[in-house]
Amino acid sequence: MPTFDVVSKISYQELNNALSNCLREINTRYDFKGLNIAIEFKEKEKQIVTLAPDNMKLKQINDLFTGHLVRRKIDPRIIKIKSVEDATGNSKRQTVELQEGIDQESAKKIITQVKSSKIKVQVKIQGDELRVDGKKRDDLQETMQLIRGIDIGRPVEFTNFRD
Repeated sequence: MPTFDVVSKISYQELNNALSNCLREINTRYDFKGLNIAIEFKEKEKQIVTLAPDNMKLKQINDLFTGHLVRRKIDPRIIKIKSVEDATGNSKRQTVELQEGIDQESAKKIITQVKSSKIKVQVKIQGDELRVDGKKRDDLQETMQLIRGIDIGRPVEFTNFRD
């Protein structure tokens, strides 16, 4: 029976490359010279913490980082920008959370869409990913097209396709 998995994963190598390119550009930009600006990637918490003197610089840094994500072919929907908080030394701090995996609410949304389309496949939730089973390969490809059209707020990939 043909199957495939629906996942939402982050390529941490490409994320690190985008982050280091962003830092390199910040260090060379004239409007950031002499300012206390830092970007730190906390891998265990899956967060990126940005430190800047004011809100305008924070927004510029986030726009720069988003641009570098796009250049590295990473969907910018993987990041969720939190609110700005005050930090020490009269500066501002902002936390960016990385969203990985398909949460339960999005999984249920995908399952209801697939069931309402009357395609003869079965979708099962397996942790933070989905497994789709079907008798025909064409049904699975049609399901892939349907899932691509559903907006769950994060990118999805199709892996482990077995015939």
